[in-house]
Amino acid sequence: MTETPLLEVDDLVVEYDVRGFRRSPVRVLHGIALDVRRGETLGLVGESGSGKSTLGRAVLGLAPVTEGEIRFEGRAISGLGKRERRALSSDIQVVFQDPYTSLNPAMTVGDILAEPLAVGGVAKGEARQRVKDLLDAVHLPTDAAQRLPREFSGGQRQRVAIARALCREPKLIVCDEPVSALDLSTQARVLDLFVEIQERTGVAYLFVSHDLAVVRHIAHRVAVMYRGEIVELGDGDTVTSTPEHPYTQKLLLASPVPDPDAQATRRARRLEAASSGAGGAR
Repeated sequence: MTETPLLEVDDLVVEYDVRGFRRSPVRVLHGIALDVRRGETLGLVGESGSGKSTLGRAVLGLAPVTEGEIRFEGRAISGLGKRERRALSSDIQVVFQDPYTSLNPAMTVGDILAEPLAVGGVAKGEARQRVKDLLDAVHLPTDAAQRLPREFSGGQRQRVAIARALCREPKLIVCDEPVSALDLSTQARVLDLFVEIQERTGVAYLFVSHDLAVVRHIAHRVAVMYRGEIVELGDGDTVTSTPEHPYTQKLLLASPVPDPDAQATRRARRLEAASSGAGGAR
């Protein structure tokens, strides 16, 4: 018997109303279908405006669902009310792109991590121990609990954001460009942390990124989005190294490589693909 996926997105359409008399809504997602299995990472890749972040927001209940359905553990969640959505937050969490704006600058790290625990009914003594465990899980010192977010580097703040997402022991974390604001060496360390946490806890990730090189490091499967549609979906190693769709090939050519000669060759191939119109294929 096939196990039910943790998250299922079925024929999802998202439209936004446009101001103006008799102006038609703008369709951002066009019948998206995908699933995320328990304990896996599904990379969702595309350029700005492809609709990838909108899909993540729809899963979180932050974007309107015009048509289709989103199911979590077999239960429809796209039409939940505020109270039901809050209850679901113990199972579905999020890590945003900018860790500083997603953390309350007036609260210490300890209070930031303790807040969702208190909402979940965890006693103060148990919450204090849980905060220590969370800081240890993301490789931050215990005294970080007494410090403010501004006292940390960008990579350290993102570790705090990851710890906050782990507070309620979720089954799925939506990661919306969580390393794009970090330098390359810090990116690698944070990606390794994501992998380590997944191996230890079994949490699943819907990992949104514009960079194929990033998702290659972490994703079991990869879905590539272009203009609100999925144009390629498959094994992570295959899609990020030998993609079939012209748009994915264009994304691959846009990814930097450390070898200058290889980078020059890749740049030339990218220009050739652009001139032939491959990047606009549907």
